[in-house]
Amino acid sequence: MHFSLFLTTRSTAPSEDRAVMDALVEHVDLGASLGFDAVFQPDHHFTGYAPQASDPFIFAAYLAARHPELWYGFSVQTVPLHHPVRFAERLALLDQLTDGKLLVGVGSGTTPEESIGFGVNFQDTSRLSQENLEIVGQLFAKKPDDEPVQFANSHYSGAVVSRISPTPYGGRVPTMMPVAARSSSTERAARLGQPAFILNFLPPQMSPENPFEVFAESYRRYRTALEAQGHPRAVLDHALDWTTHSYQYVHLAETDEQAEAELDVLLEQYQRTVEREHVANKKAEAISGVDLKEPTDGTTPEWKRVWCLYGSPETVTAKLKEYADLGVGNLLGGFMGGPLTPERRRATDQSLRLFAERVMPNFRTSK
Repeated sequence: MHFSLFLTTRSTAPSEDRAVMDALVEHVDLGASLGFDAVFQPDHHFTGYAPQASDPFIFAAYLAARHPELWYGFSVQTVPLHHPVRFAERLALLDQLTDGKLLVGVGSGTTPEESIGFGVNFQDTSRLSQENLEIVGQLFAKKPDDEPVQFANSHYSGAVVSRISPTPYGGRVPTMMPVAARSSSTERAARLGQPAFILNFLPPQMSPENPFEVFAESYRRYRTALEAQGHPRAVLDHALDWTTHSYQYVHLAETDEQAEAELDVLLEQYQRTVEREHVANKKAEAISGVDLKEPTDGTTPEWKRVWCLYGSPETVTAKLKEYADLGVGNLLGGFMGGPLTPERRRATDQSLRLFAERVMPNFRTSK
């Protein structure tokens, strides 16, 4: 089983941006020294939700120079906000810089504020995401002497005469990772031999009573479809190795009671940042002509049940064993979510060390 860090720490003011980025670099340094396998970043803009995520390509390249042994992932790249040619070029370059250790989660985005900042109609994002990915696929398949790839959709247009340069590492397409939440996305990931993000809920039901049962059903559906495609063994193994279950918050302490009490403090701080960001999004909704639901309350038992992994090392090990027994290849965890408060700093170091020293060894045969 792989273990990956999710870099989602919030900045609540311009004066905090550099401190948050410095703390995230230190977080990755420590995680690498403790044996974590990969680092994933979101793609977010304007609100201070992970300030380095305004360009996670650049931050990943910086981290890769410090830690070439790690894999680098995105959860997820907001595809409609990228010109498809620039997206393909940057994927190929980062794929080369990481020696092919790139895992590109893709999605259509979640907030109107981010979309309008790039001149994209929020209501077009789902369609535009699929169109852009199709263009990217054509660009990676193009050889220098092929006919030009010409494209035009509602937002982007162009023609590539020669090829994408550099070519991706090993001359193959960088690993893309869709969110397998619908049958169409599950079937597409299986057909293309891609690892996937598997959810432990199915929209619109965001708070199931037993998230693991929902996850297990979705995982088995994906795996069955993947294995039915007849992919080479190496493709199948790579897809299953990196198929991912995610937690927004991972928090460990010596006892379950201590872990939950400390987590509740952190979630109260996290919720204040969510509500602050929602104010800006409501203004963007008025411009975009949409009216989205209120932000989720991250302090509720329902949210904790779906998005949080917490407890003593023994409790966390028991929870993860269910996923490991199912065959899940990668656990993606946010050990440093929310604002960078003194409580957050202490909790991150505590959780990371307990997890690495007393949980991860239970799921390793060798590093």
